[in-house]
Amino acid sequence: MDARQRGITIRGTSAQIAFTYQGVRCRETIPIPPTKVAQKELMLKRQAILYEISIGTFNYSKHFPHSRKAKEFRKTRPDLYTIKEAIISWLQRNQSKLQKSTLQDYNSAIYYHLIPAFGELTISELTASKVKEWLSILPCSSKRKGNILIPLRQMFDELYHDEIIDKNPLQRVKNLPNKTREPEPFTQEEITKILNELTGQAKNLIQFAFYSGLRTSELIALRWQDVDFENNRVFVRSAYVRGQLKNTKTKSGKREVTLQPQAEEALLNQQSFTKQLNETVFHDPDTNQPWSDDQPIRKRIWIPALKKAGINYRNPYQTRHTFASMMLSRGEKPMFVAQQMGHKDWSMIIKVYGRWIPQSK
Repeated sequence: MDARQRGITIRGTSAQIAFTYQGVRCRETIPIPPTKVAQKELMLKRQAILYEISIGTFNYSKHFPHSRKAKEFRKTRPDLYTIKEAIISWLQRNQSKLQKSTLQDYNSAIYYHLIPAFGELTISELTASKVKEWLSILPCSSKRKGNILIPLRQMFDELYHDEIIDKNPLQRVKNLPNKTREPEPFTQEEITKILNELTGQAKNLIQFAFYSGLRTSELIALRWQDVDFENNRVFVRSAYVRGQLKNTKTKSGKREVTLQPQAEEALLNQQSFTKQLNETVFHDPDTNQPWSDDQPIRKRIWIPALKKAGINYRNPYQTRHTFASMMLSRGEKPMFVAQQMGHKDWSMIIKVYGRWIPQSK
């Protein structure tokens, strides 16, 4: 029989096998000795391939482990394609679309959590119950757990829409409800103690934080051109997140904040340090360079000041809670406070800070 007619072409010490798999015409070259026995074995190999394709058990990588096509076809076999392979491939395809900070979060979730937990499983082996069981012992907050699952959810969504899988197990995994942490605002006495432990630019920064309600990422992105002393206001337009200048967290986060007397005082005192540079308002006092991240502030300014003042640690976000509670306690309307803090409406203010709103008589 003519080997060529059977999808086999002999070329010296190699042969090419041709077959159709998933609608794609495939040709693979393999070395063989120039003997009739080897040619007969080659024909049997092709017959086995065609049979496996017909019954749906063909494993391209098993027959041709070094083939480029094998790697591509693995992606269409959820029983062979591992989660590690799939999620790394997904990240590589999508990283150009992601913000730098989001990419860092996804890398952390993928390489520190998802691959160690599920990487060796094939796509078809992952079940909702396995994910739920893992979540139940993962030592982090519900919000963090939800964030860790984002890349896995998006990858499985893509596989489902591409018809690689018939069902998406992640659709059966609900995000756990976030436990809202109770605000722990500082008292006026505590604020005074903290500020007394600070000097210069560090003091101006923390004082402004207490009396403006800005997030730390917004504070370090504030520029002198955003400050309007004449009309007693500042404009919040951007935030620094992990060294990257971004827009505010939400559309409503882009806002105009009325300067409280203590916030204005902090800005006036800060002028002598950075106003002549006409750049960002607050700089690192050790380098006199703009801050590009908020973590050094927590480690080098915030924590030492609380320790020296003898005050139990609360995170820097509590300066924001302090601002909201002070404003509400003195009778400011919830809608005004919501606008000052960058919330789209006052429902969050009522929910989180309701106990600081004076009861009408």
